[in-house]
Amino acid sequence: MLVEKNVSEFLRSTFRSIWSLELLLLLADDATRCWTNPEMVAALRASELVVNQAIDNLNAAGLLVPESRQCVRYGPVSADLHQLVMATATLYMQSPHVVRRIIVRAQSGSIAAFADAFKFRKD
Repeated sequence: MLVEKNVSEFLRSTFRSIWSLELLLLLADDATRCWTNPEMVAALRASELVVNQAIDNLNAAGLLVPESRQCVRYGPVSADLHQLVMATATLYMQSPHVVRRIIVRAQSGSIAAFADAFKFRKD
C-alpha cells in the first residue's frame, strides 16, 4: 500500500487537472518524441491555454525536458519520479475514477481554503 500512498500524494501535489495527467501520459508513452504545442493540442483535443498550463506545471514538477522553444518531451529528473509516473499510469488504467477523484479533491480543498480566508467571523 506504500506505492498507492505515494501515488496519491504524487497526484495531489503534481496535477491541477486531469488535462495535466493526460498530457504527461501522452508524452511518457514515447519518451524519445519531442512534441510541439500544436501536436499536443490536437492529440488531447484541448485548448492551447490548457496545454500551456499543463506544460508549465509538469515542467515545474521536473517531468519534462524542453528540447527547444518549439517542443518538449517526457524526461523526469529522477528514476524515482519515473517510477511514480509509471505507477500512476497503471492506476489510471485500472481505476480512472479513483485518480480523477484524488485530483479533484486536492483542488477543491485548495479552493475551499482560499474561500475560507474571506469568511467573516463573529467574535
